[in-house]
Amino acid sequence: MAEAADFQGTSPSPARRRLRRTGALLAGTPLLAGLLQLPVAPSADAAVQDAPRAASDTGTVSVSVNSLTPSAPTEGDTVTVSGTVTNKGKQAVTDAHVGLRVGPLLNTRSGIDTIARNSDDVRSVVGPEIDDKYSEKFSKLTPGVSQPFNISVPVDELDLGRDGVYQLAVALAGQTSSQPWEQTLGVQRTYLPWQPEEADDKTKTTFLWPLISTAHMTAETGSDEQQTPVFRDDDLAEEIAPGGRLDRMVALGRDLDVTWVIDPDLLASVDAMTERYEVRGDGETNAVGGHQEIAKRWLAEVQKAVTDEEVVALPFGDPDLASLAHNGTAVTGSLSHLKEATDVATDTVESVLHVTPNTDFAWPVSGALDPSIVKVATSAGADKVIARSDTFEESAGLSYTPSAPRPIGGGTTAVVADARLSTAFQGDLTKASTATQAVQRFLAQSLALGLQTGRERSVVVAPQRTPTASQAQTMAEALTVLQEGTWSESQDLAAAAKAKPDPAASTKVPSASAYPSSLRRQELPRSAFEQIARTQDKLDKFKVILSDQSRVVTPFGRALNRGMSMSWRGRNTEAAIYRSGVESYLDTLIDRVKLIDKSETKLSGRSAAIPVTVQNNLVQGVEHLMLRLTSTNPTRLEIDGDTYAEQSIAVSGGHSQSVKFTTSANANGQATVVAQLYTQDGQKYGRPVAFEVKVTEITPTVMLVIGGGVLLLVLAGFRMYTQRKRAAAREAEEREHAADEDVDGPQNPETAGERLTEEAGAGSRAEAPQQPSDPAPDTTPESADPSGTGERVDR
Repeated sequence: MAEAADFQGTSPSPARRRLRRTGALLAGTPLLAGLLQLPVAPSADAAVQDAPRAASDTGTVSVSVNSLTPSAPTEGDTVTVSGTVTNKGKQAVTDAHVGLRVGPLLNTRSGIDTIARNSDDVRSVVGPEIDDKYSEKFSKLTPGVSQPFNISVPVDELDLGRDGVYQLAVALAGQTSSQPWEQTLGVQRTYLPWQPEEADDKTKTTFLWPLISTAHMTAETGSDEQQTPVFRDDDLAEEIAPGGRLDRMVALGRDLDVTWVIDPDLLASVDAMTERYEVRGDGETNAVGGHQEIAKRWLAEVQKAVTDEEVVALPFGDPDLASLAHNGTAVTGSLSHLKEATDVATDTVESVLHVTPNTDFAWPVSGALDPSIVKVATSAGADKVIARSDTFEESAGLSYTPSAPRPIGGGTTAVVADARLSTAFQGDLTKASTATQAVQRFLAQSLALGLQTGRERSVVVAPQRTPTASQAQTMAEALTVLQEGTWSESQDLAAAAKAKPDPAASTKVPSASAYPSSLRRQELPRSAFEQIARTQDKLDKFKVILSDQSRVVTPFGRALNRGMSMSWRGRNTEAAIYRSGVESYLDTLIDRVKLIDKSETKLSGRSAAIPVTVQNNLVQGVEHLMLRLTSTNPTRLEIDGDTYAEQSIAVSGGHSQSVKFTTSANANGQATVVAQLYTQDGQKYGRPVAFEVKVTEITPTVMLVIGGGVLLLVLAGFRMYTQRKRAAAREAEEREHAADEDVDGPQNPETAGERLTEEAGAGSRAEAPQQPSDPAPDTTPESADPSGTGERVDR
């Protein structure tokens, strides 16, 4: 095995030379024993004891490599390995030591994968141990107790040969009371990339640095002029706060040569947090957000980080292209949301970061493709799709990793990221040992790729969309070593897409049946897109009546984009709650413009005006509405001489308006009348209001009775007039008769006195003015004269 590590053109290390001499001695021992008749067994036992025997299991001691520096050493460096050893067994380990072993050169990338799968297998320890002086001894390892170690060795002592990736095993050897001989009880294999000189043809590496989060903003906004946004939670503040995930992504990426891949929704959300915002509470009252300064600081840091760097903007909300392709295209209008999300991306990034992004790239989840995904991804204007090499099956004869760009037809280029490099930083990297192993494996895969051919190639690394803080830290460590190394140089994504394609590389997009079932199970269902389409339909009908459509169209449009986000994968319940919340809030706004319910209306007479009230509880005015009042029984009740009548409606915010319709009755009885609002294009708006109109028709008999009463009043007035006229004539006749008697001769004084008295009384009555309402003078009972014309006779 040691010999396998030596290659043509390299000289063996001293350790390997000693091992060869030992092997040669053991091979000649039987012949020498036969000649000298010496026992052979003791020499064999001694040889066995010189090399520790491997345990029969996976080891009772756990070896963790927490640090390996430098990660890619060059000539003159000193390699330092530190970590811990932990006794997992039930027996103490004595006479133990930790040493380093250099294994053979790993010639293939698959060989590196094999080491990763068996990194702690004690049954396949590789290579001899380096000199004992580069080891650390432990007299006793107590069960359950961890002990640190730190070993430094000059790189020259490792006797590394030609350029490539070497196995570096950190092994603990010792003995227990039940097995009192030295044996390997624990091991941890890692990788040591070795290329001390600058490569002639460096690999051009593009590393995507994603700034993507989940959906945080709702469609709800305040009624104030600024439309205070409402967030579904305050988790974004934690991500952008110092030490948070997104804070670390920006701080680490600022010092690296990377391509920033940004979801504009994240920028819009943080930008909204720089002003007054609210966070949805458990009850009806929202809490006021208080992280404005954190948001301002983070945006300022992003602006600095992306200066003079390539920025790729995803469609707003990072829509799930695969879900849309597989479950959404059959729903009318779904693709229009993708187009809107793409169109708004540039404006959002420019307004917040003051840079112009590249929107030519689409990035499906995990880079998995099939023809429908490609079709959807390019429908909104993108002509480049970021895929991953585990999507494309290379031909069996291709022994190297081809360059990233692949022309797949229709003017579309698939930019294929390397799967091994892209997935190197997944999993829990909070432990130093796992993070160190991820860095070494990434560097090993990168160097192995570069050494496959003597041709220059373009390689793209597309990590997971939302790395944790520890994953981001590990990515930055590996990328720093790579960019300072000797075999790779940085390249932006646009340049990688324009690189010369490898004619031997596969350009066939896999069929739909080849799409990973694990990814398909996480897709948004068709019902999600149906709900989004239903909400959009309601929004379209609602916006046409608004005097300021932007106050509603913008927040709801962006919320619908978020409802299609890839971040909902694996969170179907949360996604459904979010979409339902958007639709429910829109329903609430729509219902704020409505008709007021009416009770039964009584109509007396042949015609009357019926009022109908429209209420607007929005903060803005509504217009372009038509109010239609329809009679369900036009033979009994007509509206403006027809079955229905319409009037235009415009109501200011927070006000109501009553509209009157003229109705005419043709018959007695009840008639149902329906009031309904319509948009100008004839679409019904809101729920109808129906009410009963009770018609009481005026009959000819009633009219005759009324006419007779009026006639009686006229006759009574005429009789009073004639009576007054006759009374006045009679008085005039009496005065004339009295005057005649005075002219005829003297009269008896008593009689004359009485007459004077009567005349005086009559004169007094004649001088008093008569009023129309005064009662007629009573006729004295003694008078035998007929009633005068001025008297009222009771009959």
